[in-house]
Amino acid sequence: MDKLDCLFCKIIRGEIPAKKEFENDKVLVFHDITPQAPVHLLLIPKIHISSTNEIDASNMDYIAEIFRLIPEMAKRMNVFEKGYRIVNNNGHSGGQTVHHIHFHLLGGRNLTWPPG
Repeated sequence: MDKLDCLFCKIIRGEIPAKKEFENDKVLVFHDITPQAPVHLLLIPKIHISSTNEIDASNMDYIAEIFRLIPEMAKRMNVFEKGYRIVNNNGHSGGQTVHHIHFHLLGGRNLTWPPG
């Protein structure tokens, strides 16, 4: 997918509105429009990386920044102490529907396993 047509790239560029929770030069965090839990944030890099298959040395700092922010966002959303889940779907069989790497932070209820 071309980054000009990518849904999340359009959100990053401000072409599509999102309820932003946090933003810096590397990462955008916003609320999922179809939440699967009381807390459901999406953490995305501000560069186009299609999936986990494309993580490499050139973009690793964006992924590292996402993982640095996860506990901070969990604290902000009051799920740090009780627990939360981080999900990344990769590829069609993995459930990836937007081909821009993203990580779901889910919490605020007891999450079951397997997820689906």
